[in-house]
Amino acid sequence: MDMERIFAIGDIHGCLDKLLQLMDRIEIDFRRDRVIFLGDYIDRGPRSKDVVDYLIRLQAKTDRVVFLKGNHEEMLERYLEGTDLMMFLDNGGEATLKSYGEIENKAETGPIPARHVAFFESLRFYYETPSYIFVHAGLKPQIPLEKQDPWDMLWIRDEFIYSDFDFGKPVVFGHTPFRKPLDLNNKIGIDTGAVYGNTLTCVTLPEKRFISV
Repeated sequence: MDMERIFAIGDIHGCLDKLLQLMDRIEIDFRRDRVIFLGDYIDRGPRSKDVVDYLIRLQAKTDRVVFLKGNHEEMLERYLEGTDLMMFLDNGGEATLKSYGEIENKAETGPIPARHVAFFESLRFYYETPSYIFVHAGLKPQIPLEKQDPWDMLWIRDEFIYSDFDFGKPVVFGHTPFRKPLDLNNKIGIDTGAVYGNTLTCVTLPEKRFISV
């Protein structure tokens, strides 16, 4: 069992109000607790920039936070590189750009501040503790963690969700929205569709308590 308490938080998608409400509810003690954000901080919702600002401020206050990369952060990075422009825009990216301001004079990174770009570039594909694996989308069955393809960690759905494969410890993930948290022996899904009018969810481990706002 992990000695520390862990708070894992699902896909935020620019929903700052729900994030602030959730953080008020879960009462983290950063002297002993750890918070793990599972990615998809941006897109679709109205306040992506403000969400990232909040996360960066939190990161500056404590080393007890972990930020994973979601497929939406990956799409934004590719957009900024000049590739897959429409894929980003068609998947909620316009809401993100609007939150950063107009982009008529797009320079190297357009309206996105350098500190935000650095934040996106620093995101991890997964995080492992003695008792859990945390990843944005999931893992490919039958493949050891160290050999997983980053694409699967960001994008996989049914092949992971419907698999009963045992990765040696439960996998905590977001990416695929559920009406309520998915709670199985080998996986815990906590994307509960905050940006679609449902809730933003946190799971507290090891007690496995779900908190939603």
